[in-house]
Amino acid sequence: MTAQVQDSGKAALVTGASRGIGYGIAQALVARGDRVAITGRNEDALKEAVERLGADRVIGIPGKAHDEAHQAGAVEAAMAAFGRVDYLVNNAGTNPVFGPIAELDLGVARKVFETNVVSALGFAQQTWKAWQKENGGAIVNIASVAGLAPSPFIGAYGISKAAMINLTVQLAHELSPGVRVNAIAPAVIKTKFAQALYEGREAEAAAAYPLGRLGLPEDIGGAAEFLLSDRSGWITGQTLVVDGGIFLNAGVG
Repeated sequence: MTAQVQDSGKAALVTGASRGIGYGIAQALVARGDRVAITGRNEDALKEAVERLGADRVIGIPGKAHDEAHQAGAVEAAMAAFGRVDYLVNNAGTNPVFGPIAELDLGVARKVFETNVVSALGFAQQTWKAWQKENGGAIVNIASVAGLAPSPFIGAYGISKAAMINLTVQLAHELSPGVRVNAIAPAVIKTKFAQALYEGREAEAAAAYPLGRLGLPEDIGGAAEFLLSDRSGWITGQTLVVDGGIFLNAGVG
């Protein structure tokens, strides 16, 4: 399939993309002709993702998102392979704790922020220096509806995603006019990452959504592809909520 796609001449770096939302985004970008560098912690899973996406257009860079050396190395590897990094998608994230925030271990809170927020800033800084400062481009940060409203038992994750949304507007302001920066706030997407939120009760969970189903990685892939295209050329600093209509239920008894 990838061999038949015309090369767009553009390149992207998508973090945390060996599976789930990141993979769905990488898939959408490859389908339109971009070359894509993907990162992930598990080297074997990353290799499998590269093979599925097409090793002729995709490279995998293993490492931990919060590691500054990995951030710099990933951008360097993308530049070496493609000669450019037009687009950055900050998707890598973690949610290692489930429980009330009043009892949250502060060490865990720091880990969540390091991975979900500080790493996104680090990747943005590296991409800016390597390519976007002189050549322009676009960034998409994957936030969450948990960053827009209280989310019982995943409070640390929600707070980090609220920070991601604020990081988005800050970067959009500072990196304009050459670089557009937007965020996507998904509701529950059917991925291994979110499995605990619907496993064993998917029908019940889906029934809460006006559109009658949980989200799929390709739902976010399509949204990200739009925000990383010329069709969204006058959009920056925005958070696109992709939630199957779940917020329509707010306030309903």
